[in-house]
Amino acid sequence: MDASRRGFLKGGAAAAAGFALPASLAGLVGAGPAAAQGMTTIKATHGSGLCNLGIFLAKERNLAAADGVELDFVVTPTTTDVVTLFGAGLVDISVIPYSNYITLVDAGAPVQIVAGAGVEGCIMVGSEGITTAADLKGKKIGTFQADTLEVLPYDFLTKAGLSFQDVEMVYLNTSPELAAAFINGAIDVVSHIEPYATQCLSERAGSTVLTDGLDLYGPQYSDCVLAARIPLIEENPGAVKAVIKAMMTAQLQSEQDVDAALADTVGTYYKTSLEALTLAQSRQPVMIDQRNNTGFFTDRSVSMQKMGYVKNTLPESAVNWSLLEEVIAENADLYGALKLKSA
Repeated sequence: MDASRRGFLKGGAAAAAGFALPASLAGLVGAGPAAAQGMTTIKATHGSGLCNLGIFLAKERNLAAADGVELDFVVTPTTTDVVTLFGAGLVDISVIPYSNYITLVDAGAPVQIVAGAGVEGCIMVGSEGITTAADLKGKKIGTFQADTLEVLPYDFLTKAGLSFQDVEMVYLNTSPELAAAFINGAIDVVSHIEPYATQCLSERAGSTVLTDGLDLYGPQYSDCVLAARIPLIEENPGAVKAVIKAMMTAQLQSEQDVDAALADTVGTYYKTSLEALTLAQSRQPVMIDQRNNTGFFTDRSVSMQKMGYVKNTLPESAVNWSLLEEVIAENADLYGALKLKSA
């Protein structure tokens, strides 16, 4: 591990599991809005990619209200901050990259995956003249640390017989910042999520997709998951189920009218044009039932272990599909109407 990785482990996941909250984040979590009478307020964090579309629609359209739950988003500056707040127990649930989730579990945080969020859409884009893994030697690859978007280039290089020692990894903090670094020529290759990967591809002439993950992982591979604190699962499973159902409803709505779903979220959540967002959406759809990715999470934890982020691979207890399965059983018509699902 290099110093930056040790720094992440000390200041991010490990600190979160130990309930250490940096002063810079203390002001982000307050009492929150007053809950409506008879409503349960669930504090949630999220990322910025299209894998979050389900929870964004659930929030914007109040899709959990019918089951007595409202979502209160705690907006964080970076993915690392999402990890810290969730691991420290200051939010109840999170749509989180599977990789960051794995670091939390390894650090001892009491959390479980309870549903999926989005699939596919992790994309490496090379600048002009970079079209194969061999072309990456000595090049700067920009991404987020300990993210699914760092696992992707690691697995891509490993498959080609290369390693991070053959490239220069550059870590940035936010999705717009990462996209801008590539578009402006500060890095040679970007590993990014949708809709920003499409923005990078379209706004830097001569760019090429090196991998979209499908060649490495196959179809419907996971990017983000819905995870919940174990105390919440045990104390109020109905509230967690309400969020899962709301996100499943959001998936159906996005499948039936994607234009309306994107119009309700562009600008507020996605800092890109509606045109770019529409183009990107098909590459990273919402998929809440990701039971087919159980083995994928374990396999990726092996990559995380080899990268030096975790000591142990993901235990079986870290994935809990029981509430998802209850929601499916109780909402057969809703589930049956979904296009993307494991069964």
